[in-house]
Amino acid sequence: MSEFLDLEAQDGIRMPWNVIPGTREDALSCVVPISAIYTPLKQVPDIPVLPYSPLRCRMCRSILNPFSIVDYVAKIWVCPFCFQRNHFPQLYSSISESNLPAELFPQYTTVEYISTAETGPVVPPVFMFVVDTCMIEEEIGYLKSALAQVVELLPDNSLVGFITFGTYVQVHELGFGLLPKSYVFKGTKEVTKDEMLDQMCFFAGKRKPTTGVIAGTRDGLSSESIARFLLPASECEFVIEELQKDPWPVPADQRASRCTGAALSVAASLLGVCVPGSGARIMAFVGGPSTEGPGSIVSKSLLEPICPHKDLDKDSAPLYDKAVKFYDQIAKQLVHQGHVLDVFACAVDQVGVAEMKVAIEKTGGIVVLAESFGHSVFKDSLLRIFQSSDNDLGLSFNGILEINCSKDVKIQGIIGPCASLEKKSPLSSDTVIGQGNTSAWKMCGLDKKTSLCLVYDIAKKDGSNTIGQAASGFDQEAAAAVMARLVSFKMETEADFDPIRWLDRALIRLCSKFGDYQKETPSSFSLSPRISIFPQFVFNLRRSQFVQVFNNSPDETAYFRMVLDREDVTNAVVMIQPSLISYSFQSGPEPVLLDVTAIAADKILLLDSYFTVVIFHGITIAQWRNAGYQDQQDHEVFAQLLKSPHEEADTIIRERFPVPRLVVCDQYGSQARFLLAKLNPSVTYNSDNSSHGGDVIFTDDVSFQVFMDHLMRLAVQ
Repeated sequence: MSEFLDLEAQDGIRMPWNVIPGTREDALSCVVPISAIYTPLKQVPDIPVLPYSPLRCRMCRSILNPFSIVDYVAKIWVCPFCFQRNHFPQLYSSISESNLPAELFPQYTTVEYISTAETGPVVPPVFMFVVDTCMIEEEIGYLKSALAQVVELLPDNSLVGFITFGTYVQVHELGFGLLPKSYVFKGTKEVTKDEMLDQMCFFAGKRKPTTGVIAGTRDGLSSESIARFLLPASECEFVIEELQKDPWPVPADQRASRCTGAALSVAASLLGVCVPGSGARIMAFVGGPSTEGPGSIVSKSLLEPICPHKDLDKDSAPLYDKAVKFYDQIAKQLVHQGHVLDVFACAVDQVGVAEMKVAIEKTGGIVVLAESFGHSVFKDSLLRIFQSSDNDLGLSFNGILEINCSKDVKIQGIIGPCASLEKKSPLSSDTVIGQGNTSAWKMCGLDKKTSLCLVYDIAKKDGSNTIGQAASGFDQEAAAAVMARLVSFKMETEADFDPIRWLDRALIRLCSKFGDYQKETPSSFSLSPRISIFPQFVFNLRRSQFVQVFNNSPDETAYFRMVLDREDVTNAVVMIQPSLISYSFQSGPEPVLLDVTAIAADKILLLDSYFTVVIFHGITIAQWRNAGYQDQQDHEVFAQLLKSPHEEADTIIRERFPVPRLVVCDQYGSQARFLLAKLNPSVTYNSDNSSHGGDVIFTDDVSFQVFMDHLMRLAVQ
């Protein structure tokens, strides 16, 4: 296990198979795809930063690296991908076996280059706040307070724009400080770029160009006309103070008239007109479902519910498909412009995150889902984006990822926050997974933790059988993270897909291939330590929120999957199989099995399931706490026992984004369900051995032991 973590620390990469099968047939029989989870901006200590441009192969454009074959006498290097011979330029004239450039050192498999002419001038980051005003005064108050804090934290050189929406879309002219001034657009229709240029007087007193794309100062827009809508952060606090509730009345039997889609369309077009190609984020703060215009997800009548999962499965949600198509167009526009869409959705009901998912994910945006703008999940997550600290996100803009492969390896695609640049090449596989059919991808927005799942295909048909060696390099955690992304992707894209059946069959095939057993003898079955925990990951993945959508809205499911698709292996494993720590008088904090038998009356449990952190008090502990023993001088040990899990929970919350929800509950209390839903139901209401002194789960789900018994029986057939 440690060698995989070392590889991740050095190169930001984890692979399920670290010994890659030699042929296509072997790769298919490995069940888990040949893939890698890669974090491009991973903070690597002591990474060399080279003050010149990379040296590329003239045939395949790959870069000089430690695996290149170098002829020091003839000053030639051979590309390890296409075997093209390349001459070293003058810069490398002093190269020799004792005088190597940093990119040829064996330990520097990842290096950074300081690019020069390619990057162009540095432009300030732009933040376009798109704010929903169809909310109660209390929610607007919470949001105003959060936005005021954010504006103070923005970098000094950043520019800010402001759009509010309700029944209509209002673009605020910030550069006109004498009195509030805004341009109003109808919420029932999309606004084209040309209409925006005319209505917002970008060419007042000047002749508008008749041909070509109009975008930015280089195409004739004066910087003064752009500065009307994008001001330095320090000068726009007055707009936040004047933020008011949408004035249009809402009948008691109807939802508010909210044109979220039209507002995002206006924001995208405005940024496309003013600052195309530069780092800009649309930060949308949404407090309810879109009911008006393009991208609406439900009618205004409260008699019509917002569609649940079962309606999506039956194809009986006509507005859903139209909304997804609309947001797909917005995604294409934003990717072309190089801009990012972030969504902060705070409401008890759905707001349309499931429909917006395509635009958020393709642009590399951030999504935060909470119940209210006053909730710590929203407030702390928003501040975390802009605060400078050890755990800051390190937001970056407009990255391009290119992948090069040897001739026997092809790329099927990427699952994660990026968009295909549709650069077709011989490296592209015929089988497409995620963003495929290309060897280059655009990442409009990414941060230090953004991780992509790259899925490969082995093209070689003949060769020696290497399947026996593959198991020695199997990384179970990376395999679980890849399978979670893959099953989520298939559930969204394949009709009538049965995720449980697919996962079970994959696990049975894997265990049949790599297990040790005598045929038809389940008791003889065993797995090597390299693979032995993988069945446990699959068992918990089958029960996770990525696969079991029951009791979750489409918005929640989309949110969980978007976060999974951008996190690294360590965080993905916590989402699949939460960690459980026990605190008691007898011993210090210790990890325990994710099982109902871990519950005891005199213990405190700390569950970390990534999105939720639960502190669970056994019934005796809860009674002592309610009696106030922790405040008495003789009971300092008890006071410390109560404090320890809270300190650990604070540490977890401080390091995580989005900020998780903290749930503090007691045994037999209503919120104990947050813990019980994640535990292995080894003791249920119909078990024989229910006298262990812990708790009982009222469920018909199979326990892990029953799951393993069935797996062994089927694997040895």
